[in-house]
Amino acid sequence: MSVTAVFFTVCALLSLVGALVTVGAKSPIRCAVGLLATILGIAGLFLKLNAQFLAAIQLIVYAGAVVVLFVFVVMLLGPDATPKEVGLGKARVARALGAGLLLVLAVLGMVLLAASNAQPTPLGAVSPTHGTAEAVGGLLFTRGIVPFELATALLIVAVVGAIAVARAPQQKKKAVRTGASLTQRLFHGPIHPRDAGRPLGDAAPAVLGEGPR
Repeated sequence: MSVTAVFFTVCALLSLVGALVTVGAKSPIRCAVGLLATILGIAGLFLKLNAQFLAAIQLIVYAGAVVVLFVFVVMLLGPDATPKEVGLGKARVARALGAGLLLVLAVLGMVLLAASNAQPTPLGAVSPTHGTAEAVGGLLFTRGIVPFELATALLIVAVVGAIAVARAPQQKKKAVRTGASLTQRLFHGPIHPRDAGRPLGDAAPAVLGEGPR
């Protein structure tokens, strides 16, 4: 086996294992690590295709920006974002649907592979600027400008939604703490002049029929 075949096998396995970890891990941090492994494997496959610019963009944009954004969102949400208990019925339904979808896709892929032509399809000659930064930038900001802007808006909406979801439990906890301190001030303070010097919560019980003098 040549070095090129070994490199392709390692990158393909890294992409597949990372994808399985991303969708199968329970910890959000492990999911992010699996996504990072998948991105690294895809970057290696781009290198195998002599697309060095796309490999660099894959590492800079996705591994250096998107994965870091996901990690920040996970850190912002905290462990409260993951449900602690999941119904057994819902888990079984989700697993059954996932397994059924995977089986249908596998069968469809095998049928299409069996019906395809065994002879390789010849490709036309590419231009000298194919895959360069100028060609990718021109395509991105002409025919691909709408998907590019939609992806940017999607990331912004994801960040704003994560902040909104994370702030809701914090405001609720703050309201609970504020209400507790208000109750403590109202009902646990000194209610008799002789208790004015006592610590908070150590006030002596009031005697029935004895009012403030």
